[in-house]
Amino acid sequence: MLDAHLTLFHQLPPSVAEELKHRLAVETRGVRAPRAKVTGLMSLGGGVAYRIEAPELVAIREGLVDAFTGLLTPQDAGRWRPHVTIQNKVRPVLAKAVLAALSRDFSAREVEIAGLASWHYRGGPWEAHSRHMFA
Repeated sequence: MLDAHLTLFHQLPPSVAEELKHRLAVETRGVRAPRAKVTGLMSLGGGVAYRIEAPELVAIREGLVDAFTGLLTPQDAGRWRPHVTIQNKVRPVLAKAVLAALSRDFSAREVEIAGLASWHYRGGPWEAHSRHMFA
């Protein structure tokens, strides 16, 4: 089984860390995992990603956007495109080749969203802040 991560937000202010922890606990406690599916590949320009469809996860994120309105960066306040990055920060010609190769055998499939987590960025290393698993 492959362990991958979807980023819901890139940068929340440290001042919301405990509220975020509480909200993630509420969203997951006793709740079945959201349905999710890998539906295709997407170009990142200098990389490639798997496109993810997860309507219930989108709803969770939208609730968090509402809760933290005014505190979000423009990137986090904008439209969310759920994806799992396969390759990033390479020359576009290499990314196009990988996209073409993966596209030949791609088939959509269900994936499991196991839980939600938050992390602190410490100038290089990441430090786990909280982890909340679905039922």
